[in-house]
Parts: sequence; structure tokens; C-alpha cells
Amino acid sequence: MIKVTRLDHSELVVNAELIETIEATPDTVITLTSGKKLVVSEDVEEIVRRVLEYRRHAYRLYEE
Repeated sequence: MIKVTRLDHSELVVNAELIETIEATPDTVITLTSGKKLVVSEDVEEIVRRVLEYRRHAYRLYEE
């Protein structure tokens, strides 16, 4: 799970495993595997960083 911020400044927690695409249009749009789209204030690179951090942490715990 990663935290993101909607354009109205409310926080949202997203299941990183359900992210299908992330695009800048110029706002950052996260598309989930369900087809739902989320517009967030973080840039694409920040979302990717958070997803990678989440996966490193999750898979490290899985291997222990």
C-alpha cells in the first residue's frame, strides 16, 4: 500500500499491486487494474519510487 494525495489535498492509500499505469497529462493519473482512475498531486517519478519502496519492503518480509 502506498499513500498518495488527491488534488483536493486529501490522502488516499492505494494498493500498489493494482496499479496498471501511471501517466502525466499534466496531472498524474494512476489507472488501476479495475479501470478506475485516480488523479493525484505527486509526480510520476514519486509514485514509481513509492511503489518500488513498497515492493522492496514487502518482498523482503516475504523472504524472511
